[in-house]
Amino acid sequence: MYINITASETGDNKISSGALVNYLEKENNLKTARNSEHGYENWFNGLRNDIRRQEVRVKIDNNIAKLGRDDSKFFLINISPSQKELEHLFKQYGESGAKEKLKEFAVKIMDEYAKNFKRPGIHTNTDLLWFGKVENYRYHKHTDKEVKNGIKQKSDRKEGQQMHVQVIVSRKDLSNKVKLSPQNTSKGKNEKHSAKLGQFNRSAFKQSGEEVFDNLFKFERGLKDKFIYANVMENGTPEQKTQMQMISELSTDIS
Repeated sequence: MYINITASETGDNKISSGALVNYLEKENNLKTARNSEHGYENWFNGLRNDIRRQEVRVKIDNNIAKLGRDDSKFFLINISPSQKELEHLFKQYGESGAKEKLKEFAVKIMDEYAKNFKRPGIHTNTDLLWFGKVENYRYHKHTDKEVKNGIKQKSDRKEGQQMHVQVIVSRKDLSNKVKLSPQNTSKGKNEKHSAKLGQFNRSAFKQSGEEVFDNLFKFERGLKDKFIYANVMENGTPEQKTQMQMISELSTDIS
């Protein structure tokens, strides 16, 4: 499970969300045969599945009370299941069913996003202003190895199941009163600062998403496919890495 928070995939999150909203409409804008098997893909949140781009832009752009010119106004959350996870969903629910389940999962991810701030009155996705968009494909970029080697061309569709969700979430909560920034990672070192802006633990957020998926869809995840394994192998001490490898080998032997 890949869950990432960025300032924006395109455009500038310190100004209007219009450029990002339009970018995320790219599959709706395609008029070619490669997209003909899918109809118009509306935006959604925890309450509705019939939201259009204009409503997304207007509501995000108007939810900026007391934010300065140089403040982030919104963030982009990329929720991308792995090939194994998508295969599991498709096997259980079929393509259309998997899409609806992925939306359901995204709603629960936004519940976790809200809870992670540990702010009074911010408990679930309904306390946030956010909009999600399912994308059915991914496309090769000029930076991809396959494009550089001449195997693929830029904008060629990537192989395999690529269904994922992109979420635009406002910096301000639904009431337009509370600032919520996942960029604040003080982790309690400054209690007054954390209480004012909301402490956010990105690692805990990513791991919670993985756990929600496993519990919601009864997905059995091997140790090497878990966030904790990847995190330790990338950021852990030599001793922690050795210990994690030993645990992995032991679990493989037992299975």
